[in-house]
Amino acid sequence: MDEIDRRILNALQLDASQTNAELAAAVHVSPPTCLRRVKHLRETGVIQRQVAIVAPEKVGPSLTALVEISLDIQAAERMAEFEALVAGEAAVLQCYRVAPGPDFVLVVQVTDMPAYHALAHRVFTSHANVRNVKAYFSTFRSKFETRIAV
Repeated sequence: MDEIDRRILNALQLDASQTNAELAAAVHVSPPTCLRRVKHLRETGVIQRQVAIVAPEKVGPSLTALVEISLDIQAAERMAEFEALVAGEAAVLQCYRVAPGPDFVLVVQVTDMPAYHALAHRVFTSHANVRNVKAYFSTFRSKFETRIAV
């Protein structure tokens, strides 16, 4: 990855909806060069996908929770089993294995507290290997960023 690839990635992270011609002009390369490089970044997995970021408050009520999960048994297969369980839940936006402390930290987005309780019962309390759940509920989001430094 060179400086041109880094400029392309930075520009796409700011606005992935721009045309190839606009992107090429922004990063100071020809459109064919830009197109070839973006294709290569996709094929090699550097660009995983392009998405629209939706403002949760614009589409209805929402409640964000940061949830710490500790498991009774931390064997690799039990950790993978829990990850597979939460991967199937649309309300779980992100799942991180962490250390030290709890085994996982989840970012959860639900419509309201009853929806959180339903998720907690379905995923956390009914799962035999979950030892401890600690949830923090967001009262205000002061920063949200998807861009990583490249």
